[in-house]
Formats: sequence, structure tokens, C-alpha cells
Amino acid sequence: AESMQAEKLAFLSDIEGVLRDKDDPSSLISELTVSEAEELIREGVVGGGMIPKLQNCIDAINRGISRVHILDGRIPHCLLLEFFTNEGIGTAIMKDESQKFNREFQK
Repeated sequence: AESMQAEKLAFLSDIEGVLRDKDDPSSLISELTVSEAEELIREGVVGGGMIPKLQNCIDAINRGISRVHILDGRIPHCLLLEFFTNEGIGTAIMKDESQKFNREFQK
């Protein structure tokens, strides 16, 4: 993605995205800044396989990608639903607050 100078990067996984509570799918976080993602890792809110996913997102953003998405690849058309709807379906990670869409307020 970096060598292609991509604007966005998407990681397709078998989970909905970043959850505040791993046992509650309704706790999906739709947008995070790098500092918020780092805080979730540091405070132990996320664990297991989510830690390397978030770290890869943070690394990509620090290398120039403007927005990285973690999506459930099992959902048909997940990329279209994330990129072309206000609500999105996964978690978008970006450098700082100025890049947030505040999707939760656009529903």
C-alpha cells in the first residue's frame, strides 16, 4: 500500500472490527484515531489477535496511508458497505480527530 501511495487500506477479518467489549458485537467502534487505538491496546481493552491488527493499522498510517479499515470479510460487499455508506460496517482508523467522519452522528 505504501509503495502504491494508497489513500486507504482494508484488512478483511472474521470479526466486525474493533469492539469495546469483545463479547458484545453492539460495542463496535466505528472510528478511532491512532492515539485512541494505542490507548485501547495500552489499557488492555483489546487483546489477542486484535493487537497485531491495530498495530498494523497504526504502522500503515505512520507510513502515509490516510485511513485504514478493519472489516468483517464474511459480509458480502463489505468494502462497498464500508466505503460508500455513511454508517460503514467496520472500524476506520485515522491519524487524528480532524479526519473523523463522525459516522455515528450521520445515521
